[in-house]
Amino acid sequence: MVSWLIIGAATVAFLFYHMYWKRRNLPPGPMPLPLFGNLHNIVFNLPGYSCHTKWHKEYNGVYTYWIGTLPIVSVSDYQLMQETFVKDGDTYTGRKRFDWLSDEFRGGNYGVIETDGPMWREQRRFSLHTLRDFGFGRNIMEEKILDEVREMTAKLRVDLGATGSAPKIDLAGYLDICVGSIINAILFGYRFEGEKLAEFYDMKEMLDNHMRLAGRPEMLLIMTLPWLRHFPPFSWAYHQAMIVNRNKMWDFFGRQVSEHERDFDPTVEPTDYCQAFLKEIYRRKEAGEDEGNFHTKQLFSHCIDLWIAGMETTITTLRWGMLHMIHNSDIQAKIHAEIDENITSDREIQMSDKNILPYTMAAVNEMQRTANILAQNLLHKTTRDTTINGYKIPEGTACAPQICAVLLNPEIFPQPERFDPTRFLNADGSPKKVDELVPFSLGKRQCLGESLARMELFLVFANLLRKFKLSISPGEEPPSLKGQMGVTVQPFSYKCCIEARR
Repeated sequence: MVSWLIIGAATVAFLFYHMYWKRRNLPPGPMPLPLFGNLHNIVFNLPGYSCHTKWHKEYNGVYTYWIGTLPIVSVSDYQLMQETFVKDGDTYTGRKRFDWLSDEFRGGNYGVIETDGPMWREQRRFSLHTLRDFGFGRNIMEEKILDEVREMTAKLRVDLGATGSAPKIDLAGYLDICVGSIINAILFGYRFEGEKLAEFYDMKEMLDNHMRLAGRPEMLLIMTLPWLRHFPPFSWAYHQAMIVNRNKMWDFFGRQVSEHERDFDPTVEPTDYCQAFLKEIYRRKEAGEDEGNFHTKQLFSHCIDLWIAGMETTITTLRWGMLHMIHNSDIQAKIHAEIDENITSDREIQMSDKNILPYTMAAVNEMQRTANILAQNLLHKTTRDTTINGYKIPEGTACAPQICAVLLNPEIFPQPERFDPTRFLNADGSPKKVDELVPFSLGKRQCLGESLARMELFLVFANLLRKFKLSISPGEEPPSLKGQMGVTVQPFSYKCCIEARR
């Protein structure tokens, strides 16, 4: 009898803690399961958009949901995001990270994406300054992108053959090499061609697998309950797979850094990011300054961050954009007509052409909105006690501006599942600024490569459609618009019919 009373009391205490006590001081949200949190909600609604749009309505734009044992205060109302992550930006510059994962994947707390505090501010400032020196947002960077666009379209024309048409082409490979070569040239000074192509394809396949693996519910559970990684099936199905991916990354990036160290000449002006970082290390040593956060471990992680972020998000967005062009032949035809009317010479479309191609630019904006590649935004962490919409939030709490819910909000974007460029046009056809288009997040931790990504998206999208027409492969159903769950939401692989236009 006594044992049953003890079991009953323990059960009541267990449920009381998980259903009320641990949640009592946080904004309301969906009921979490013990240990699993709200992962079951996401699993049954992959990739998770519908969960956040539902919770947005139920809890008026701010709610707490749980990934395993981790509570996340999510802000899904755009105006409230402005009040918190923008106007009170310093409070949300922290990064919620998992130390065991940083140790295993990076060898410590390094890089720029997963760091915070003075180290993050210093490294972000250095990155922005260095990338501006290499032409971010200026004509020099535009010309580098256009060089890769020329290579991509020329290769595609060759592969189409004498007929100028092919029924089943996988565009992903062409986009991968184009965007991958851009970021690799910035970081390490070379593009992917010849014998380097095999190296790139191996890395890109690994990256795709890793991004899908790292965003799976099982991996999210391991992040908050790290002891699970020692037990099957978590150990061999997820943790070991992550280690295999890590080793490939360490091999590739370690080799790049080592080769740059071997060839480093402090008297030569840097021509890539890795050289610029090594020169800063050299400058500090020569000046007798403390190296601080400027050392090869930091450079190694920094390059991983910039390489992955600079390639994955842009490629994934472009793949979604081309998929929507296949599904919306009428929109594609309007883009073709606008380009043909306004670009009459053989030159490539440039950034200065945006004003005479408003419908094309609107389609690029809609591509970013519908791609909506972050079903779960990266986690911030409060740097001090604060208040969100009347709720007291203690220092160290994981928070996120839930941009996926904004991009799918029917009050802002009616019929949000439709691909409709006119959302970004005024009645007279001129460009319409929509503040709620926030694919690069917002606040002090928004994407530092935003200017490069915006330039790439427009130049690749517009020039590809100028020269080619995309359609459904004969006799086949349109490719699926369903996304794959991961750190980013990727479309499933697809092939299409491509015809040369000029």
